Amino acid sequence: MVARRAVRAVLAALGLASCLATACNAHAAATGKCTLARTAEWQVRTTRGVPIVDGAINGQKVGIMLDTGAGVSLLMRPAAERLGLVRYDAGSVRIIGVGGETKVETVSIDEFVIGGDKRRNFRMLVAGEHEFGGDVAVILGEDFFRHVDIEFDLAHDMVRLFQVKDCEGKSLAYWATDGAGMIEFDTVFGANPAIEFNVEINGQPVKAQLDSGASTSILTKPEAAALGVTPESPGVVSVGCGRGAGRKLIPTWVGPFGSFRIDNEIIRDPSIRFADIWKYSTYEGTGTRIAITVVHPDMLLGADFLRSHRVLIAHSQQRMYFTYAGGTVFQPGSLTPCEELTGPDAPAPAGK
Repeated sequence: MVARRAVRAVLAALGLASCLATACNAHAAATGKCTLARTAEWQVRTTRGVPIVDGAINGQKVGIMLDTGAGVSLLMRPAAERLGLVRYDAGSVRIIGVGGETKVETVSIDEFVIGGDKRRNFRMLVAGEHEFGGDVAVILGEDFFRHVDIEFDLAHDMVRLFQVKDCEGKSLAYWATDGAGMIEFDTVFGANPAIEFNVEINGQPVKAQLDSGASTSILTKPEAAALGVTPESPGVVSVGCGRGAGRKLIPTWVGPFGSFRIDNEIIRDPSIRFADIWKYSTYEGTGTRIAITVVHPDMLLGADFLRSHRVLIAHSQQRMYFTYAGGTVFQPGSLTPCEELTGPDAPAPAGK
């Protein structure tokens, strides 16, 4: 999550979101002149529950995380160090989100490869305090994806990008012979592009953000409390501590809820994670002691939802189409026990 004072990363501006494949494969939709031009098809793998595409930086192989929840695309700082890249101060650019603020730098990359497509001589923001895991070096964010329509077909380990023409008001769920769920979303632009829409939990509206970089869906602790679930509620269990780009650690719980609804799909009695994920998402403006809080969603709808559905995010229409693909939608899992984490950034005891 990026503070409003920040500037966007430069991937999209450099044309990476144009036709990424050597040749674009055109597909005609069922009616009229509506066409989907498939500009890329990426084989993906899963690392720590999120989709990863193979790529390279200056000839060295790297993993690239597809993260619709990241407002800007980033090169992780530990990866920049590992790749031997020279870093420069990014000036007034600030990045703050889950886990607090992280220092921002820039690098100049001679050659960047993703899914067989190459781009040369461009700059990228550098941030993040931790290794993500494996070979993951790049977070490809919504500043890139907002320029295309993107299909997550994780049941087949595929992600596809499309450019759309003359499809206003027509369904783009080309695979769904029996129809698909559809929800309209708000595309937040500016310094922090995001995909946000309303879902219902326990019959109440909840503002959610689609976040393919979150391995599991998660509610904010205040929203869970508003829905009647707290760390002290019956059936709630601690699953350890999580973290984002910043250093701070976040105690996390899983709790029972009555229902979850998105369009015409209803899930009964789901167990959903919750945490005070935006606790450290404030900053002091330059030259002032006034703390500024960026407005955040009440829920991150994560990669567990994408793994159990086939989803097309149609930026061209500001609609999301989806069909159920099988499996458990919400997979709470477990994190590192909080009591095993020590140091100045360790959290207070669970429940505090």
